[in-house]
Order: sequence, then structure tokens, then C-alpha cells
Amino acid sequence: MRYRDPDLSVEERVADLLPRMTLEEKAGLMFHTLAVIGDYPDGAHFPSLEEMVGERHMNHFNLYGTHAAGDIARWHNLLQERARATRLGIPVTLSTDPRHAFTQSAAASMRAGAFSQWPEPLGLAAIGDAALVRRHADIVRREYCAVGIRVALHPQIDLATEPRWSRISGTFGEDAALTSTLVTAYLEGLRGGPHLGPRSVAAMVKHFPGGGPQKAGLDPHYADGREQVYPGGRFDHHLEPFRAALAAGATQVMPYYGMPVGTDYEEVGFGFNRGVVTGLLRERLGFDGIVCTDWTLVTDRVVFGEAVPARAWGVEHLSPAERALKIIEAGADQLGGEHCTELVVELVRSGRVGEDRIDASVRRLLREKFTLGLFDHPYVDPDAAEEIVGNAVYRAEGAEAQRAAATLLKGPLPTGGASKVYAEGLAADLASWGVEAAGSPGAADLAVLRLDAPYERRSGWYESLFRGGRLDFPAERLAEILALLDAVPTVVVIDLDRPAVIPEIAERAAALVAVYGAGDDAVLDVVFGRATPRGRLPFQLPRSMAEVEAGRPDVPQESTDPLFPFGAGL
Repeated sequence: MRYRDPDLSVEERVADLLPRMTLEEKAGLMFHTLAVIGDYPDGAHFPSLEEMVGERHMNHFNLYGTHAAGDIARWHNLLQERARATRLGIPVTLSTDPRHAFTQSAAASMRAGAFSQWPEPLGLAAIGDAALVRRHADIVRREYCAVGIRVALHPQIDLATEPRWSRISGTFGEDAALTSTLVTAYLEGLRGGPHLGPRSVAAMVKHFPGGGPQKAGLDPHYADGREQVYPGGRFDHHLEPFRAALAAGATQVMPYYGMPVGTDYEEVGFGFNRGVVTGLLRERLGFDGIVCTDWTLVTDRVVFGEAVPARAWGVEHLSPAERALKIIEAGADQLGGEHCTELVVELVRSGRVGEDRIDASVRRLLREKFTLGLFDHPYVDPDAAEEIVGNAVYRAEGAEAQRAAATLLKGPLPTGGASKVYAEGLAADLASWGVEAAGSPGAADLAVLRLDAPYERRSGWYESLFRGGRLDFPAERLAEILALLDAVPTVVVIDLDRPAVIPEIAERAAALVAVYGAGDDAVLDVVFGRATPRGRLPFQLPRSMAEVEAGRPDVPQESTDPLFPFGAGL
């Protein structure tokens, strides 16, 4: 079989393999869904991996959960052995959501676990150093490759122009120029060289054409947030980071769930939107790589016991088969989060989709597998994975970045003199920083208060994972915070997974520090002068909720009088 010959070109190998494939095998390539090491949790309602690989011919999986590096590597090898035993031996491509940060949003990324821990992408943006971002992505590449992960379902290069949106923590902030610079560096680091190859991790940049302009900041994981709006006429502005990513060699793109409202495009979700996927991305921007939809656009499902409808915004009235047809006609190559391969088979058998259209997608998907070297070197070394993943050097670099990303908004910080410190929201032992822990504010000469940014909890377990809604603290909680600030000089450290409305806190705090995913040790090193905060705000901090509510979701840096401007930092 010529496609197994590593001396042939990628195009020659694809040309040999594609005609050998049955329609069912081709359909299997067009699905990219969740995989769990071990059994699926109760209520997940996924078929077994054996069924997906052996019967449905699927070979793209998104690894869910946190495990030891060696365990991931061994499981990956077993999965590759099962794939190798299929008729054509097409290897598995393993992907992952981000898993290298102190994440606030369990719905959008994985806990770091064994991997090195860095700030969230917002923190990398706060540092603003392209060389550091390139190094970070290179470490991500090395750790992913060690366990067999070859596709990153990131970076997320949406512009954070609607401050209430719950997905801001995974972005590089609201500035298009900064995001464009950093995504270029990020892709270079994941690639590990001038071109994608056997030692690379492919990046699936998202969420095309920019997921930031959400109406009222609501997220389109749910029907009430399905509308993306452009009252400021900035649709093309949100394309700028994607133009940079494509110029930097991105080979995979994920459209978002949202549907454009009030534009020239059809008012259906971007994954169903031919004008966006084919007309804009493929024809206008010249992209010939893989387009994978966001998860579960076709079928309803139950997630951890909760009913989750398909995110079929604008096409809710269509059947699952009709939704799949619209996705394929839009120009997408893969259906994310789905395993309904029989729908694609039936669409072709019934004559509603030509097999040549399926071949176009399969050709792109096979090309990527060959380019990544998966046919030639599908296995990894579990012992090496244990040594590489989360090693001391990588952890130290991640820890330093957490400290550097901290943004001093009001100072100065205490550099000495405080002997008794009251701490709230911190679990670290203060004695390690040479101070005595005070049991109450009245017994202290300094307080350190660590806060999460405000958010509104939504109903339902899964929905509650998305931190959205108002940006100010409820009156009762604000009163508690201000009482502490009035009782003792207080350093306030606030975790900004999105902007916050905190004018009273900023006025009455002795010092104010913003962090974007940092451990308590990193926070206290900054507070007590062992580390220097170098971060700059990657977005404006608004002065009031009235200002936020009056803003236009697609317009960056819109406030003329923010509490703190973009780029603030002492």
C-alpha cells in the first residue's frame, strides 16, 4: 500500500489512500468528538471508543479529563493500536482544549494537572511579550506531543469587546493589533519550526469570524445568547486576528455557535453559514485547511444528567440530517462533538450530497494526519512523557509568567513594615513571607483580600460553569468588602477572567492588583515584593454598569472615561 511509504509526498499518499476508503470510513473522518480515559461518566450518553473506532470508523478525539502524563501516553498508545487494527490502519488524531492555566472556566478548558501551569491567555496578553508567548506555546507543544496530543483546540482569538461575555479569559483581550501579534507567535511555538510537521501541534484557531460581539454579553452555548450583533459596524475589525493567523500558517479553524444579526450574512449559526465559511473564509480569505464546527450543532444530548439541546441556532426547525447537510454545504469538514456518522452516509446514499464533496473534506483531513507524521510514528514513550510533562524548568517558567502578568493598578504595594496580616481568599501560609497571620482585621496592620471578579450564577450545573452577567458586586457583598477596606489598609487582588466594575473598591483599597490565573504563592510574592508585576490591562475596566449596558458589543475600548484604560499598569 503506497500510502504507508514515508518516502512519498503527502499529496501522493493522500491520493493513494482516498480511493481505498469506503463511504463509511470517509464519514468517520468527518467527526471529532469527546474521549475519556476509562468509562464515560453516568449520563454522558456517548458510545464506547470501541464502537466509535471499530464500527463508526472515527479517528479524531478530544481528550477530556485530567490524568498523569504516563497514563495519558499509555492510553493514547492503546487507542492507536486499536486504530492500527482497522482495515486501513488510519491513526487517531488526539486533540485537547487548553490545559496549561489556572483556569476559571471549567466549561472552556481543562485543569492543568500534570502539565506546567501558566496564566490564562489574558495574562500572556497582559505581559504582551511575543517572545514569551512563543516560548509558552513551544512548551505546550513539547508537553502535548509527549503524551500524543497533536491538535490544540486553541488559541482563542476572539476580541473581548463585550465585557460581560463569559469566554473572555481564553482570549488575548480586546485589542486587535496585540491579539494579531500574539497569535502569530503562538502558532510559531506550536509549530516548532517554519512549517507544520511531525514534531508540531496543529492549532485550531477559534472562533471564526470572531465570537466577541455577543448581544448583552450572553454566550451562544445557550439559546438566549445566540445573537452576535454589530451596531458599531465592526464586523471586519473582528477578522483582523484571523487574517494574522492565516498568514502565520494556521491549518484549522473553528467557527463559533453564534448567528450574525443585522449583517449581509444569513442569520444562522456560523457553522451552518455558507456565506461565512465558504464565501468569507475560503474564497475571500483563501483558506484551504480544515474547518471543524464547534461542539454539538446537530443532535440534542444529555450532559451529566442535564438535557442540552443542539446549538442549531437559526435552523432549530431542521432535522439532524438536514442540519448535517447544511453544515457540509456551508463548507465545513468536521462536525465537532458529534458521532452520528450514519447521517453523512445516508446523505450521500440518498443523493443529497455528492461523494466528491465528502472527498474534498477527507482529503484535507488525511493531509493533516500525514503532515503530522501520524501514519509513520503513531506511538509515544510513556516514560519520556513522565519526564517531559510538567518538568521543573517548564513549571518554573509558568510560575514566573504568573507573577509577571500581575497588573498593579493602584499602589504602592507594602515593601515592609507590616508584621500582622489578615488574609481573606488565600490558602497560603503567611509565615513563609515573614509575617504573622492575624485572626481578624482589628488585630492586623495590613489585610490582603483576594477576590474573584463578579458574575451572575446561571441555573443548571453545566450552565453555571459560564461566568457571565453583571460585572459589579451585589450591594450586600460590596458592603462587606468596603467594611474591610475601611477597617484596615488592604491590598485587593482581583482575578480578572473578564472586566469588573469596581470603582468603590479601587478608591478605598490601599493597593489594587489584577491577576489572570495565578496561584496564591505567585500572588503573595507580588504583594510582598518578591516578584515585580509587569502586566498591563488587556482591556478597559468600565466605571459603571450603565456604561457597559449602553456600549456597543463590537466596538473595542469604547469608554471615554474608564476606571482604568487599556494598557494601565504601574
